[in-house]
Amino acid sequence: MRMAFAALTTRGRAFLAAGTTCAVCAAVLGERDLLRAGILVLALPVVTMLLVNRARYRISCVRSIQPSRVPVGHPAKVTLHLENTGRLPSNLLMLEDEIPYALGTRPRFIVDQVGARWQRSIDYTLRSDVRGRYPVGPLTVRVSDAFGLIEINRSFSVRQNLLITPAVDPLPNGQLHSEWAGTGENRPRAFAAAGTEDVTIREYRHGDDLRRVHWRSTARVGELMVRREEQPWQSRVTLLLDSREAAHRGSGPASSFEWMVSATASIGVHLAEQGFALRLVSESGDDHAGHWHERGTGRVGDTDDLLEELAIIQASPRKTLDLPRTGDEMSGVIVALVGLLSPLDLEALRRLAQGAGAGYAIVADVAEWMRDTPYGQSESKAQTRRTVAELRTHGWQVAVATPQDRVGTLWAQLINPMRGGNRGLPPHVQELEEV
Repeated sequence: MRMAFAALTTRGRAFLAAGTTCAVCAAVLGERDLLRAGILVLALPVVTMLLVNRARYRISCVRSIQPSRVPVGHPAKVTLHLENTGRLPSNLLMLEDEIPYALGTRPRFIVDQVGARWQRSIDYTLRSDVRGRYPVGPLTVRVSDAFGLIEINRSFSVRQNLLITPAVDPLPNGQLHSEWAGTGENRPRAFAAAGTEDVTIREYRHGDDLRRVHWRSTARVGELMVRREEQPWQSRVTLLLDSREAAHRGSGPASSFEWMVSATASIGVHLAEQGFALRLVSESGDDHAGHWHERGTGRVGDTDDLLEELAIIQASPRKTLDLPRTGDEMSGVIVALVGLLSPLDLEALRRLAQGAGAGYAIVADVAEWMRDTPYGQSESKAQTRRTVAELRTHGWQVAVATPQDRVGTLWAQLINPMRGGNRGLPPHVQELEEV
């Protein structure tokens, strides 16, 4: 009963109060006509409440989001297909779809004259400047009577996710060089030499071609096993994203961390189009997907897993880089996108580069993201100078990023260091070069 009375609107409560007042006054004054009027006013919201609560509205909703994966700043269209599958009509429906604050205000609609077998599609647009995975729904339906005395909220349970991926900028074409790997190849590769390694059977990994399944070994072991001889050559790139909160400055979409996430997405998509297999590694040395993105052949959708990882990655409270030791898992090219680095972090990168074919680094000049808080700016600039000098000493190709820089410009400097020169570098880095 308490829930039933909670469905009364302000108008319905006013009718109850007016009817009760009339009935009390009629009893005190002995006016029968006033008593009849009071009972009528009092009974109207009560009867309406009973009828609405006993009614079983059968409204179905099918939601579709097209596309379900969009870059930041791009719109996504949401379509609600509503249908009254019952025979009971409704005079007024108020619809509200629940969405996170980052996607804007909640869309609200009013639908009138809902008859039996009624159908209607309602569209609205979502847009966000903040990457992430956002739940859309559930839809709440408010059923009201013709007099506006009762409102009942009924919610659907189905939700759908909208994935907002980082912005991807086009990058100039060029080849990754690996002269200091000692191979003379332009694309460092993980190679299985002829012999025993060619016929090794290993466990199935996400992304492997099912045509490579070795069924005899699968039946013996009880797990999917695949052959390795059909894919001895593979161009590999490890993307190292420094997501430590302490290594970056700024807040929200304008922070150095968000700049680095977008740069990682741009570089990953570009290299996938060049045919490289990609892997995203964080500052903890963890492989986020647990496998190489081996479908990087330039087809649409090859980088879906990578973009999904970058869409939901968050800043880490870790203080130092905890990278793996050198080994076959880090063979190929390493592209590191880092912020402030301590001497221990630089040592970890140095060890990592020893087993790689080539090392490329984009270092965030976090002092440029500290314009509003100049405290500590000079120390950050000095730390950036030391980082650039140390990485270049150990053979890394390095570019320095500021908030105004485009990823394409820095990428051109990395793949064409002789042509890029000092263009686009901050003054303190240019001074370092001259020394």
